[in-house]
Amino acid sequence: MNHFALTIIGCDHPGIVARATKILFDLGCNIADSSCTILGGQFAMILIISHPQFNSLESFTDAFKPLEQDGLSVFVRALKPGGEATPQMQGELCLISVYGSDKPGIVYPVVRELGERQINITDLNTKLVGSPDRPVYVMMIEAVLPPDIPLEQLAEVMAGLKSKLQVDITVRDITPVEL
Repeated sequence: MNHFALTIIGCDHPGIVARATKILFDLGCNIADSSCTILGGQFAMILIISHPQFNSLESFTDAFKPLEQDGLSVFVRALKPGGEATPQMQGELCLISVYGSDKPGIVYPVVRELGERQINITDLNTKLVGSPDRPVYVMMIEAVLPPDIPLEQLAEVMAGLKSKLQVDITVRDITPVEL
């Protein structure tokens, strides 16, 4: 089975997910993995899809034209074999939450500390909440700790950033639910 990465970006409005997934349904595609969000006023959707017979980008030639005519940008990229597989990551899953006054320079110091410790970020989201006159910056990071880094050690590292960045940072484990 051939796998493709599908990205759709554009001005947010209701119905984008329904229209995109209808196209995929009509084509006979399988959605293996997906993420959708609104960034500012822009909708962003990334999917890993497959089809038993499609083996090139040309298979999708005109399928997404209706979305493009609606002002959305659509990109399809073929994945190398194995590019669709979720890697098996050993280690503890944790959630790092950061809250503080909105200002430049919050994301990089936090993720730099994670990168230096070979902590794999599996999801990162940022949002502004609060009122326009008192915006609060929120960052949520889901990460996998390597087996040699205990949660308490990461919490100590993040505590060191708290005062430096003047934000609140918490680290907690996430117990996966098996179905």
